[in-house]
Amino acid sequence: MNIERRKVSTVLTVIAVLILVAALPSAVRDTFETGRIYLFSHQFLEELPQRFTGPGRMRFVLQPLIAVLLGVRAGWHDAHAGRLPYIYALVTDAGHRKDLLRSGLSAVRDLLAMGITLDALAQLLIYGVVHPGAAAVLGPVLICLPYAVARAVATRVVNLFPRAR
Repeated sequence: MNIERRKVSTVLTVIAVLILVAALPSAVRDTFETGRIYLFSHQFLEELPQRFTGPGRMRFVLQPLIAVLLGVRAGWHDAHAGRLPYIYALVTDAGHRKDLLRSGLSAVRDLLAMGITLDALAQLLIYGVVHPGAAAVLGPVLICLPYAVARAVATRVVNLFPRAR
C-alpha cells in the first residue's frame, strides 16, 4: 500500500513538472515578445478574478479546505509529540527546520502537484495558454499557507487542553 501511494505521488509530481516544462518555451517566447513576465504583469492582475469564476473555481475552496484538514491532523500529531507549533518552529528552530519543511512538503506534495496541474488546465481552458509561473505560484499558495497556519493553530489548541493529549 505504501509503495503504491509513493508511485501515485511520484506520477502526480511528474505530471505537474512535465506541464510546467512543456509550458516554459511559450512563456519564454511571450516574455521576449512582450517584454514582461506574465506573473508580474498588469495582465495577470486583470485576469486573476477570472480564475475565481472560470472552470477551475471549485479548487479555490477544495484545495485550501483539504490543506487545512491535513494541517490540523499534522498539528494534532505535533502536539502529541511535544513539538512546537509549526510556523514558530520553522522560524526559531534552525536545527529542525529542514525536517519540518520535509514533513510539511511530504504532507502536501500530492495537493501541490494537483494544484499546479489544475491551475495549468484552468489557464488552458480560460485563456488558451498556460503561464507556468502563475501555475507554480497560485497552486502552492492555495495549499501551503492554509496548511502551515492550520498546523500551527491546531498544535496550540491541542496544547491548551492537556487532557486531550
